Amino acid sequence: MKIRLGMVGGGRGAFIGNVHRIAARLDNRYELVAGALSSDPNRAAESAAELGIAPKRSYASFEEMAKKESKLKNGIEAVAIVTPNHLHFPAAMAFLNAGIHVICDKPLTTSLADAEVLAAKVNASGLILAVTYNYSGYPMVRQAREMIAGGKLGNIRVIQVEYAQDWLATNIEAGGQKQAAWRTDPTKAGAGGSIGDIGTHAFHLAEFITGLTVKSILADLDSFVAGRRLDDNANILLHFSNGAKGMLWSSQIASGRENGLRIRIYGSRAGLEWAQEDPNYLRFTPLGEVQQTLTRGGPGAGESATAATRIPAGHPEGFLEGFANLYAGIADMIEAHRDGNKLDSLVPTVKDGLRGMRFVEKALTSNGSGSIWQSLEN
Repeated sequence: MKIRLGMVGGGRGAFIGNVHRIAARLDNRYELVAGALSSDPNRAAESAAELGIAPKRSYASFEEMAKKESKLKNGIEAVAIVTPNHLHFPAAMAFLNAGIHVICDKPLTTSLADAEVLAAKVNASGLILAVTYNYSGYPMVRQAREMIAGGKLGNIRVIQVEYAQDWLATNIEAGGQKQAAWRTDPTKAGAGGSIGDIGTHAFHLAEFITGLTVKSILADLDSFVAGRRLDDNANILLHFSNGAKGMLWSSQIASGRENGLRIRIYGSRAGLEWAQEDPNYLRFTPLGEVQQTLTRGGPGAGESATAATRIPAGHPEGFLEGFANLYAGIADMIEAHRDGNKLDSLVPTVKDGLRGMRFVEKALTSNGSGSIWQSLEN
């Protein structure tokens, strides 16, 4: 039986909403049956019609949707929240209160306090809240995680992670560019700019692959574009739980960079390097031995990478498939929940979302205090 899915946001012309819908369809395990697709009721109705959602299940608000869907015999089991950041918390709470599982785009909320409230609600309810840190769904990211867990790198010493873009290198928000306008507005994006939008991806990737937690950070944030209210570049030092040291660079003003998410990890026995713009390859550099390039779907791929691989080696696979791997994992979790079970999964959950918001808040605190170390421990 397909999982009955609803969506908040993601109406006509919305990029990320369509990404979520494609990801949900790829394995044919969801059916989109309801939506509050826009804050404009007419636009919401038009978007719903285009997607084949029945008029009576197109809602003018997420509050109405949560209330009515929870009372239907065949109401939605899960909802995807793909709105600007400031709506993540109230929408997620509305659906959790209605007994409906939540799939939320990142960052989880606009404040650490709200993230803590959500985490407490999830823990008390037993419901699922997944956060779409989609890069954790890439096969070679999971390969790297498996290799580190298996001791291939030895003791991890250094982690360098970066996420560099250039789309905010000029003040395009002043010209009304929709995505830039809300992502640089603290009332809608939250207090973190690049650190919330892409820095949280890099932070999650570093912890996900290594299996380590960041204990403390020192942040130096900048807003290079005149008049910009949020950071557009960040240099952050990291101290990890095992004593490893690292650096995180997130930038949306790096001229010439498109979507440059990259991670390099060095241990006592070997190193690994992975780049999102060339995602099917993982560079493995054992100390004193010949360097290797492992390929998605090729020889040497481990169990977790193979399970996340959809097509043969040499065929490009990336962003949409990574998202779909998360949706497949979420489907497994929801189906287990139907049977009263809890399933361990690689899917990021509310705990990861909470970690991301703690990272953002402590980075802001560090920068505002003159770039001093801040603990990320509870």
